[in-house]
Amino acid sequence: PMQRDGMKGKKALSGLCLAAAVLVIVWVSWRNGIVNYYLVSTLALLLSLAAFFLSYERKKPTAQELVLLAVLCAVAVVGRMAFAAVPFFKPAAAIVILTGIAFGGQAGCLCGAASMLVSNFFFGQGAWTPWQMLAFGVAGLLAGVCFRSGRLPRTRLTLTLFGALCVLLPVGLILDTSSLFLMTSDPLTVDSALAIYLAGVSANVIHAAATAFFLFLIGPVVLEKLERVKVKYGLME
Repeated sequence: PMQRDGMKGKKALSGLCLAAAVLVIVWVSWRNGIVNYYLVSTLALLLSLAAFFLSYERKKPTAQELVLLAVLCAVAVVGRMAFAAVPFFKPAAAIVILTGIAFGGQAGCLCGAASMLVSNFFFGQGAWTPWQMLAFGVAGLLAGVCFRSGRLPRTRLTLTLFGALCVLLPVGLILDTSSLFLMTSDPLTVDSALAIYLAGVSANVIHAAATAFFLFLIGPVVLEKLERVKVKYGLME
């Protein structure tokens, strides 16, 4: 119990430090008249990702866990690259979601963030990369949280609906927000935000349909295989 309380205290302290760092970035930007929303938000995002990676590292993951995560990241990367010719129709989000369901939210988040970082060496790195890492990391994290301890049944229909909604809402909104900050140099307005978000609807629908399709097609089978690996080697319990 004391060790658990100590871990909770460290997490709370880390969260407070992160929030303070983000507030400092925003305050310094405001004091110096910086209105580059994209730069400020990207700096805050990078701090958030760094804090999450450090929290996972403190868990002292085993070599088996790291190797398995690397393999799942590679599958997501290869899947994204294999469908490079088809705009927005990619299996990467489905792989990330399955990772989160099988091994927990932290593993899913790391798989999502790392797969976007690595695959962008093929698709092109840029200021959008941290936002893609966040979007896919959130997908893996939500999958782990929502399906943990049987909160949602791991049926084909549930996987399909969850994948579609996850890509349409948090993933799509995060990616569209990235586009909003990147494409808008003047002070943000309701009209400019609405135009960007409406323009992203078609891409989000295609991405959600692709994720639902792959989860419906391979979701239960892949989860069964991953659960066998998890039980056999005692990984990420």
